[in-house]
Amino acid sequence: MEDPSGQGIDRIDRNILRALQKDARMANAELAKLVNVSAATCHRRTQRLLEEGYVSSVRAQIAPARVGLGTLVMVGVVLDRSTPESFADFEAAVRGMKEVLDCNLVAGDFDYLLKIRVRDMAGFNLLHGRQLISLPGVRQIRTFFVLKEVKDNAPLAF
Repeated sequence: MEDPSGQGIDRIDRNILRALQKDARMANAELAKLVNVSAATCHRRTQRLLEEGYVSSVRAQIAPARVGLGTLVMVGVVLDRSTPESFADFEAAVRGMKEVLDCNLVAGDFDYLLKIRVRDMAGFNLLHGRQLISLPGVRQIRTFFVLKEVKDNAPLAF
């Protein structure tokens, strides 16, 4: 596996990344023991991996229902035009919406697929009526309420 600069990472680096992906709060000494290197080597390698952008962020994963955001909605969006300007306008507007967790430009039946968290169906209805249908360039919205999250935010397999 290589990074864009061509330097690449070795087996130990991959093992460090895999371990951090499971538990980023792991102490350096514990991580070093797990990947079978000294604590100083582990710290140096981990810092390099962070600096070179192999780790995009470190954060807590919050239980959505515990903070009143138990309803997950997937929304397919079709724009009325397929131009760079219409895509840029739509993307800029979506970036400002706190309820939108993910926004992906996709191939297929939709232009974009949004992952949205809200309190409940009534909360989504408000969001839909006040913001989603008025997003720039939107021609059609298809809504899918998630009944069960079978697999969410799984670790990368590398």
